[in-house]
Amino acid sequence: MTDLVIRPLRAGEHTLFQSMPEPPTVGMALFGRDFAETMAAGQYRPEWTWVALDGDTVVARAAWWGGPDDNAPLALDWFDPGTDPMLGGELLRAAGFSVDYHLILPTDWRDVPETHRAAQSRITAAGAAGFIPVLERLRYRWTPADGLPERPARLTYHPVADDAVLHDVLRRILTGSLDFHQRQAIERKGVEAAIADDLEFLTWLPSPRDWWRLARDTAGNLTGIVIPARNHASPIIAYVGVLPEARGHGYAYDLLAEGTHILVEQGAEAIAADTDLTNTPMAATFARAGYPVVQRRIILNRPA
Repeated sequence: MTDLVIRPLRAGEHTLFQSMPEPPTVGMALFGRDFAETMAAGQYRPEWTWVALDGDTVVARAAWWGGPDDNAPLALDWFDPGTDPMLGGELLRAAGFSVDYHLILPTDWRDVPETHRAAQSRITAAGAAGFIPVLERLRYRWTPADGLPERPARLTYHPVADDAVLHDVLRRILTGSLDFHQRQAIERKGVEAAIADDLEFLTWLPSPRDWWRLARDTAGNLTGIVIPARNHASPIIAYVGVLPEARGHGYAYDLLAEGTHILVEQGAEAIAADTDLTNTPMAATFARAGYPVVQRRIILNRPA
């Protein structure tokens, strides 16, 4: 190996990043993301995209993702450490970004030896830079071939017009939440900061707020909220929440079905959604609504 150079890309060097062979078993490319198109859309940037060079050969690479209007990346989601995990760790340390690493995996990644090795090499490399696995999430992708979920008539829905009501609903839903990031935010920063985190994400989405729906039962009581939306890649179910006093009646399904229908009415041909592997009630709700699991992702956190 010649003198190793670790640096960000310069403008127009996306082909240098692409010169490293694609891993066949893990990562964004496996699920159809085109690096050059994503760079052109401003979701990867040269200054967020780093390579380790042995002469002219890329031996490790990493790309951090953000929205086209963001001033800093939101996640690391493309990382290939090459044959030396320690080199991959050195690259991550040199770049210095502290956002979470999302390791994108097929659903059977633990059962296929080659895939398991590829995942483990990335976990080891990220660990060398101080990243710790904290969570595994399930990614769902609904298409019309899965059939529209039945739209129950137990709840009525109306737009979210009042910010005070929205804030109160989000605060109450946090009670007993099974979502890892919500619980982590409450533990680290308190309930109000956790609400602020949720609202920051929801208002960051480039879709209109008038898709959001509050739900009431036949007695007129608020039961929950569903937020169908769109991110920079796809229509999504951004949020499903049931108030504590309304839990135990299966209303999460009603909310998910309503959100699905709203997105289809807006022209969606595919809908993505996520939930934590440990959130078994929500996973069961997605299964009931006909949402298949299409990938898994391990989220690794780099503590401050």
